[in-house]
Amino acid sequence: MSNIFTPRTKNNQSGPSVPGGGMRGLLSVPFMIIAAGVIAVWMSYTPIDEGEVGVKLRWGQAVATLHPGFNIVFPFMESVVLLPTRTQKFTYEESLNAYSKDIQAADNKVSVTYSIDGTKAIMVYQRYGQDFLHTIITPIVNKRFKEVFGKYEAEKIVNERQRLGEEIEISVSKNMPVGIVIEGVQIENITFSKTYEEAREQAASAEAAVNKARQQLEQKKVDAERVVVQATADATARITAAKADADAIRLKGDAEAAALQAKAAALRDNPGYVALTAAEKWDGKLPTTFVPGSAVPFITLPRGQ
Repeated sequence: MSNIFTPRTKNNQSGPSVPGGGMRGLLSVPFMIIAAGVIAVWMSYTPIDEGEVGVKLRWGQAVATLHPGFNIVFPFMESVVLLPTRTQKFTYEESLNAYSKDIQAADNKVSVTYSIDGTKAIMVYQRYGQDFLHTIITPIVNKRFKEVFGKYEAEKIVNERQRLGEEIEISVSKNMPVGIVIEGVQIENITFSKTYEEAREQAASAEAAVNKARQQLEQKKVDAERVVVQATADATARITAAKADADAIRLKGDAEAAALQAKAAALRDNPGYVALTAAEKWDGKLPTTFVPGSAVPFITLPRGQ
């Protein structure tokens, strides 16, 4: 009987017992429900920032595109994958090896800038997954880079680097699937083999020497032309001076001949011109000595005077 009937203590009360410690247990049940609701709401809240779009997955299937702002998903049943619509830049750590048209190997440091068309986000995720950079962009960049690079000779690659980059960018963009936007392909650095670089340096030195020799030759030509021009000028000056002297002599001779002709004409037309000239020059004195047989100066005077 002692095992069946237990002495009732002072604190024991009659009536059915409440699990969880009476009223305290009853109060904890609503609290747990509210807490569970708060946790559920918190888990369903998915913020999306500007420059991104979200792909809503329901049991792993893409069902909707979520835009920046406040979005609600059902916990445990739905999830969100974020894709960038803002421009992203990725620089490949490993150099991209390619060969030029003249079989010169080069290690190229390449970077790519890209983004996602938000209206095609579901399609991009379904086909290429969240890691589309490595699953689709990188293979296309590698392939098209090598194709375009191989069209150029090494010397042209060095001198026309900008044109090469533009052609590579166009080729990559044309071959990129819809929904992935390639905004640029940059060639950060081009490194040819040591042998080729040495050959380029030697060629540059030889070209510099040729240019120097050509300049010296041109300078000599200029100097020679200057001497010829000076000599021509001197000769022209001498010819001009001689011609002037000859013209002066000719003019003087012509003047003297004209004077002689004038005198001859005067003598011919005026027989007394000689006597008149002699009379004009005679001082009226007769010479004191005479040479035997010489003529005596005289003046012919008209009769009656």
